[in-house]
Amino acid sequence: MLNHAKWPFPSLNLLLRVEMESIILLCILLLLILCGAPIGFTLILIPFFYILITDAVPLILIPSQMFNAIDSVPLTAIAFFMLTGELMTSATITDRLVALSRALIGRLRGGLAQVNVLVSMFFAGMNGSVVADTATVGALVIPAMKRAGYPPAFSAAVTGVSSTIGGIIPPSIMMIVLANATEISVASLFAAGIIPGLLIGVVIMVINQYFAVKYNFERSDESFSVRRAGRELYRSSFALLIPLVLVGSVMGGIASVVEAGAITALVALFTGVFVYRTIRWKECTSAFRRAFRNSAMVFIIIAASGPFSWLLTSLGAIGDLENWLLGMADSPVAFVLALILFIFLLGTVMDSAVNIIIVGPVLVDVMAKAGFHEVQAAVVVIVGFLIGSVTPPVGVAYFTSATIAEVRLEKVAVALIPYLVGLFLLLFFIIVVPELTMFLPNLMNGEV
Repeated sequence: MLNHAKWPFPSLNLLLRVEMESIILLCILLLLILCGAPIGFTLILIPFFYILITDAVPLILIPSQMFNAIDSVPLTAIAFFMLTGELMTSATITDRLVALSRALIGRLRGGLAQVNVLVSMFFAGMNGSVVADTATVGALVIPAMKRAGYPPAFSAAVTGVSSTIGGIIPPSIMMIVLANATEISVASLFAAGIIPGLLIGVVIMVINQYFAVKYNFERSDESFSVRRAGRELYRSSFALLIPLVLVGSVMGGIASVVEAGAITALVALFTGVFVYRTIRWKECTSAFRRAFRNSAMVFIIIAASGPFSWLLTSLGAIGDLENWLLGMADSPVAFVLALILFIFLLGTVMDSAVNIIIVGPVLVDVMAKAGFHEVQAAVVVIVGFLIGSVTPPVGVAYFTSATIAEVRLEKVAVALIPYLVGLFLLLFFIIVVPELTMFLPNLMNGEV
């Protein structure tokens, strides 16, 4: 516990002071984020000024905590996944996936909306990033949906919720971060994310179909053709092979997550340069620069979370959260509902990456103490907070898709409501039905 000797109002109860300090710091964090301050900068700034004002510990603790937060070999895989995604984008892989998706399901009523979801499911294995998925898929599909007569708000909502799949179906950057923080096997977490990721896609597509029928959305005049589907599958074969190699090598124990990331980045480069011949030197160097920049941003946030997490722990906020949730563990229904409500509320005001990095390990620990398997707990945390990435008012995917669609945020927020209801209901079932997450990890470990 920090030394509060210098804190004013000494007559107040220490517990009350601690809780008030935590609330004030979280409010300051939220305010700065809403004002547009960089997340990494904000997470460092708050503990810096707190230590400066209270003189609780030496300021050297901040760089020390930052180093400890990123001092892990598995985190290196993040850079390779980022590079793989950028190389695949530069190689026009997304275009091929869109063509494949349209050949498979474009005939359905509301086909473009379903294509949006299917491309996100394919692209998830290439990038593992919600923002990248939203920006890349949205830039291709949203204009096409608007031209086909889909409401801009609906187009943005579908793109935003579909992008959550990119953080769940492996490879997932947030899975690597959370696995590193909780010492969970990355391979087990990758396996556990496959079924929930697919189920999210199914839920979104079912809701899409409901609206497609209700509002008589477009339907392709071109009938389904096995020849066309086969042709597009052949054209996309190398693109689809890359995530299979990555996930298969990690889950099969053939390579570590870092080695698999490096191999897939090399395969992506080979595919773009020699197979598809769509990457030239200029595109290649640009992809490396973007991957370097985006990786640096992720590592800055992870490093900055170190001092902020230390501060919350020192103030007792982490312990209070654990005690509050564990106090409901005697009633499974109350515990699950409180957990979902907490994740939802935190998702509305905090960036999903910050939530997963700072609060994620705490919730995994709480769920493990409540009797849940830690792998299932980690998937629940990731799914819940990634849903938060499209939850107004702070969700990054929500902002990104609305910007691409050129539509007001409040209209997108209304269009998101049925999807958010569906996804949170699915989150409930992921919690109460452990087989949805644990079947594949158990199968991989020979426990089935």
